Amino acid sequence: MKAVFLRDIADIQTGPFGSQLHQEDYVVAGTPIVTVEHLGKRRFTTQNLPMVSDADKQRLQKYILHKGDIVFSRVGSVDRCSFVEREHDGWMFSGRCLRVRPLEMVDSEYLYYYFCGEETKQFVRNIAVGATMPSINTKLLGEVPIALPDMETQKKIAAIVSSIDHKIEINEEINDNLEQQAAAMFHDLFVVHADPSWSEGTISDLGTVVGGSTPSKAKPEYYTDHGIAWITPKDLSADKSKFVSHGADDITELGLRNSSASIMPRGTVLFSSRAPIGYIAIADGEVTTNQGFKSVIPHDNIGTAFVYYFLKAALPTIEGMASGSTFKEISGSAMRTVPAIIPDDDTLRRFKSFCDPLFQQQRTLEMQNRELAEIRDALLPRLMAGEIDVSSITL
Repeated sequence: MKAVFLRDIADIQTGPFGSQLHQEDYVVAGTPIVTVEHLGKRRFTTQNLPMVSDADKQRLQKYILHKGDIVFSRVGSVDRCSFVEREHDGWMFSGRCLRVRPLEMVDSEYLYYYFCGEETKQFVRNIAVGATMPSINTKLLGEVPIALPDMETQKKIAAIVSSIDHKIEINEEINDNLEQQAAAMFHDLFVVHADPSWSEGTISDLGTVVGGSTPSKAKPEYYTDHGIAWITPKDLSADKSKFVSHGADDITELGLRNSSASIMPRGTVLFSSRAPIGYIAIADGEVTTNQGFKSVIPHDNIGTAFVYYFLKAALPTIEGMASGSTFKEISGSAMRTVPAIIPDDDTLRRFKSFCDPLFQQQRTLEMQNRELAEIRDALLPRLMAGEIDVSSITL
């Protein structure tokens, strides 16, 4: 396996300068342009994609993406990158990104996964310049050393890892479909066919609103790797799962006793109340949270599913009730007064019976994806280091 520099095996291109493309040039319908915010895990995220006109696309055609390209963040999280799939061929990339286009001697998926390895990510972070806002340019990125086996080995390694990612993507698509079904049923039962006779109340009629707390960070004995689950908004930002059982840190019994955190049961709907408002997840076991939450323990007759979709629907109202000059926050007292319609028990039971099997399938698929991701992340460095013999694999 030979070692080469990225500059020797790929074309590296910076996105268009601000003088070439301004925000006011974006159009309602046109060609999507990928920004740093759209770099996801392998695939681009497609929410709020800016568009450019056909005229600007022609004018800036050197910034068009093709299948197999890799798009990097040029500023901020400089180790982030996404792979350009077939459906993104012909899109463009912004000035805050770098495009890497592998040459013929390189399998593009192999190169993408090489940059997914933690060792390579750390190398990229180390060569970035700027303490406050790290940045990288074509010259610096070109200095990244790449371990390059023969083409057949590259393709086999890429096939192994991409097969795991493909299964993860299929599971995510199934879960997205299940989510749409449950959300549509909520809308049909409680919006389209809402009964005028249902009583008006507040969130407090749906469940008990519970805040959180942070045990003193100066006391290492308050924290552990395996203890009482403790969730922060950052955890929900990093993990978009619907069901959450643990965050990055757990707390000890001692930490719990020396803080005002409360243990909440499985089925509690976690709702981040600041920085930002509106991360929503379901506790998949007993959990505690920091003070960035105003979670809701559903009343038995109301159920987790209704509270979960109610909070999603009520998010604009809750944001409107938030206050604060530095950052907006919804207080516990304000959260308890968020207006709510209280459906009859029969309709709530119908909704629960519809959602229960969907939720169980979603939970199972999320657990499977976590296991698959762990397998992938354990295999990747060994494959890239040549520690696993792939010669007998037939593509």
